[in-house]
Amino acid sequence: MRKILTGNEAIARGAWEAGCRVAAAYPGTPSSEILENIALYDEIDSEWSVNEKVAVEVAAGASIAGARALAAMKHVGLNVAADPFFTMSYIGATGGFVVVTADDPGLFSSQNEQDNRWYALHAKTPMMEPSDSQECLDYAKDAFEISERFDVPVLFRVTTRVCHSKSVVSLGQRQDVPIKPYERDPARRVMTPAAAKVRRYAIEERERKLREFSNSCPYNRIEPGTGRKVGVIASGISYQHAREAFKDAGFSFLKLGFTYPLPDELIRRFAEGLEKIYVIEENEPYIETFVKSLGIACEGRSVLSAVDELNAGIVRSSVLGCKAEQGPPSGVTPPPRPPVLCPGCSHRGVFYALSREKNIVVSSDIGCYTLGVAPPLSVTDSVICMGASVSAGIGYQKAFASAEAGEPGRKQPKVFSVIGDSTFFHSGITGLIDAVVNKSSSALIILDNRTTAMTGHQENPGTGFTIKGEATARIDLARLCGACGVKPENVRTVDAYDIKAVSSAVADARAAGDYFVIIAVRPCALIKDVARSRAGVCCEADREKCVGCKACLKAGCPALAPDDGKITIDRVACNGCMICAQICPVGAISRVGEFYE
Repeated sequence: MRKILTGNEAIARGAWEAGCRVAAAYPGTPSSEILENIALYDEIDSEWSVNEKVAVEVAAGASIAGARALAAMKHVGLNVAADPFFTMSYIGATGGFVVVTADDPGLFSSQNEQDNRWYALHAKTPMMEPSDSQECLDYAKDAFEISERFDVPVLFRVTTRVCHSKSVVSLGQRQDVPIKPYERDPARRVMTPAAAKVRRYAIEERERKLREFSNSCPYNRIEPGTGRKVGVIASGISYQHAREAFKDAGFSFLKLGFTYPLPDELIRRFAEGLEKIYVIEENEPYIETFVKSLGIACEGRSVLSAVDELNAGIVRSSVLGCKAEQGPPSGVTPPPRPPVLCPGCSHRGVFYALSREKNIVVSSDIGCYTLGVAPPLSVTDSVICMGASVSAGIGYQKAFASAEAGEPGRKQPKVFSVIGDSTFFHSGITGLIDAVVNKSSSALIILDNRTTAMTGHQENPGTGFTIKGEATARIDLARLCGACGVKPENVRTVDAYDIKAVSSAVADARAAGDYFVIIAVRPCALIKDVARSRAGVCCEADREKCVGCKACLKAGCPALAPDDGKITIDRVACNGCMICAQICPVGAISRVGEFYE
């Protein structure tokens, strides 16, 4: 059977066909749909893990116990999971163990543009890079076989274009791969220094065998040209771009799909007789550096930028000096569409309340609420990585306190850390414990919208449901904060839509000498059940009462706009959250329709 699938859907299908038994992930674009699709297969025990480190450890335990297992994450997630990933290279894989890293050239939804191919080199784990959806399925199946054959986790590296592009895929049937009998082996799996040193020698022997495999495997192949003595080396989506860019150039290609260890002998054989070699790759010169280490001259970064993703036009113009074919002009220039918080977003009232405060610093985090930096709210001072809002907030407060001590009379800013519920569970809890134990006087606002919103509304420990929709324990944020040492009187739960309650909590947090936590609760307006409950509900502005002060626009809701000196509200976009009505000083805004809480 043939079907059109995205790369992420094909990876999920490949894992199922390979007999995968356990899969774990933390959602992150462009990888989120891998686990969402794996969860559709009843034969695979799937979970949204609390973070990527836990996901790799869950999959690692399943592999040690003899089951085929997969962990998936976006590129920065592998930073979180690096500790177990590196050590599992020493321990090895009993059941096939695949770790998917979805890189994001172009930073479409990420805070950095790191190139995770280097992880394979440093961890000494084999790496596979598919170029389309069919290869995503086929390589995923083969990755489990390679993992078991060489007793090692396999790093499965994809990028945004591969994850989200669609192509025709031939589907197969599921292999019935039995779980291997568990055998206790502390010398191999208990990584004391003595045991790890023995395994370190084993890794070097494994590396030699993997390099032999890389030189002969079907994933790395030479595609002869039509006589011109020019060659192109590429992998992943860059291979597709290069194929399209040079479709009429007669170049020879070395297509790489197994990219660690890189095939030294195959590269040498490919280079024989060529007068020019181009290495086409996005971001870092991973392949180029290796080719040059073999004493083979090539060009890569000298013609291609290390920044942003590639496309066929960029490759063609950079190498051949001519532009790619252009389609007919549309005659339409699209308007700029900067990202904004959605109409009805539960974060808006919190950020509006913070924007009214003077002399504060807001340490924010990774999520929809990162948009608190955008005008007219403009409250965010820093965003570093998952969970860093809490920890960095501690550092802010320490530095400001030190400055005040050295300069009497200088009033230090109040520090507010802002984090979402899913991100707090991911990596904010440890920062909270640190803040309490080390007597920080900063404050924390947890934006509890009852979902992992930015990546597509996945479940998290605070929603009460598993990835398969089964009811489970829901972690109580207030009780959790109390268990971390925050005084009961310093934990305040408020309705995120109630600006008066939020503002009062912010004022109390500002006045508190001890660590203070505000939990602002209101489900994301785009959750299906929430959206259905508000169907037909909206706000409207009375043009007779409106004085044109534009105070309501300071909340930054895209459903509101000035119209001939008055305010108009888009009835389709608005869902009746009433934040604008609470801001209006003359009571010109009211709700139309019944709002179900």
